[in-house]
Amino acid sequence: MLKIGITGGIGSGKTTVCRVFELLGIPIFYADTVAKLIMNTDPVLKEEILKAFGEKSYSKNGDLNRAYLSSIVFNNESELNKLNALVHPAVFRAFDQWIAIHHDAPYIIKEAALLFETKSYTMCDLSVLVVSPEESRMRRVIARDAISHDEIVLRMKRQFSDEQKIKLADHILFNDESQLLIPQILALDQHFHTIGKQS
Repeated sequence: MLKIGITGGIGSGKTTVCRVFELLGIPIFYADTVAKLIMNTDPVLKEEILKAFGEKSYSKNGDLNRAYLSSIVFNNESELNKLNALVHPAVFRAFDQWIAIHHDAPYIIKEAALLFETKSYTMCDLSVLVVSPEESRMRRVIARDAISHDEIVLRMKRQFSDEQKIKLADHILFNDESQLLIPQILALDQHFHTIGKQS
């Protein structure tokens, strides 16, 4: 089965792109959503987080204390890296299990904000990068998340630049005013169906 990785900088529109692929009947693994889920449900991961960040990491009823963890990792890169080193392998395990469920699909997609940064693109056959002008990305994120310009800049700095990602990507989708997005997605869908039949 063909495995496609989709990524893009914050506010680039990668989730919108994936929703279109979903409408075309393609299963999507949303890595960031799964990461949030398994931090509450994966017993091995929970134990590792408790050991690394202390008892306050979870409430008495076993729910992740996001505010506490965020206060530790938000402005501390080494602590963020420590958390990611625990969470990312657990997401990889979840992805492997998810693939087994969708083995009949023509191809599957893994959507991840840090596809290249975590090297999880190596688990995929092909990668797609969604690019969008920084000004448009800023506008989308401010409207969507109601966060400050400075916080968005901080998040952007944690990701590779588009220039770095373009060197690693197999395909690029341009989410800007110069090209229509849907025809680009439909062309890729047709391409992936063709490759999937050959593999």
